[in-house]
Amino acid sequence: MKLYFIITLLFSSFNFAIAQKVHSVTYANQADVKVFVVNYENQADLKVFKVEYENQAGANDGKWFFTQYPNQAKKKVFFVDYENQADLKIYFVAYENQAGWKNAAKKSLLY
Repeated sequence: MKLYFIITLLFSSFNFAIAQKVHSVTYANQADVKVFVVNYENQADLKVFKVEYENQAGANDGKWFFTQYPNQAKKKVFFVDYENQADLKIYFVAYENQAGWKNAAKKSLLY
């Protein structure tokens, strides 16, 4: 029973450590990934749900927590004005269960 508890604790810590924490930067050259927000869900590579608290963020599954400072984030993103400038196209969804990848080939951008 103790072993089960320890393993569970380790895995829950691991998920917290790889949470999808992002920070929106001011300039494109500061970003790890350039992002464009599309108007329609079917145009997106990733459907994103903005979570309210850091511990709700997912592990590269579309649940993003926006940090206040760049050094708190796993990835720094820059929102571009035009689709052809973007590495990744996202669509913000209203519900947490809608978040996820539509184009798994681009998943490596956020690792």
